[in-house]
This record gives sequence, C-alpha cells and structure tokens, in this order.
Amino acid sequence: MILGTGVDIVELVRIKRLLEKNNRFLERVLTKTEQEKARHLSDHRRVEYVAGRFAAKEAFAKANRTGIGKLSFQQIEITNHANGSPEMQTEGMEGIHIHLSISHSRDHAVAQVLLEKR
Repeated sequence: MILGTGVDIVELVRIKRLLEKNNRFLERVLTKTEQEKARHLSDHRRVEYVAGRFAAKEAFAKANRTGIGKLSFQQIEITNHANGSPEMQTEGMEGIHIHLSISHSRDHAVAQVLLEKR
C-alpha cells in the first residue's frame, strides 16, 4: 500500500553558493557519515552530491506529510547500496519501505521518494 510520494528539485548553483558561503549548510543538511563522503569528492561532484541529498530529504518530508520542520535533516541518512543505488534510512519508519531515486542534470538535482507499507 502506497502511503505517500514526494518530489523535490533544486538548482545546483544555489547549493554551490550555500557551500561556498560556509560549512553550516553542509553540517545542517548532511549526517556525519554523509559529510565524510562529501569531503572526498571533487568540487563539482560535491555540489551534485549535496544537492541530491538535500532534494531527497525534502522529498521524504513531503511523502511523509510532515514537512522538514517536523523532523531534522540529521534524522534522515542516505547511503548507497552495493550496486550504487541510493538507500534512505530514517528513525520511526519500521515496516515502511522507502523507495528513493536521485538524478542530476547540468543545472539541477531531483529526487523522488515513495513510501510503501510492507
């Protein structure tokens, strides 16, 4: 049974400006594990990575019908499966399968989340 769906799109240039401004954005949006991975990426790839994670977390908040104000970005972590596909984990979602897709273009990152009751 589908419980919710959410989608978010973000401009890469916006994320690039936020990252250049200071590290607070990175620390607010990414978990410690995600931050560590971002540190090892080239500048352009880091922007794509952060933008994709930001869009995914916003999409999750929409799918969950809570909005990001009701939960913290730190409560949502995105890792990669052995095959490279993104996987999302978050607190309090036992029995719920989170389907996640993240994509990038030259100018944007987009993410879609579908919540399914197991």
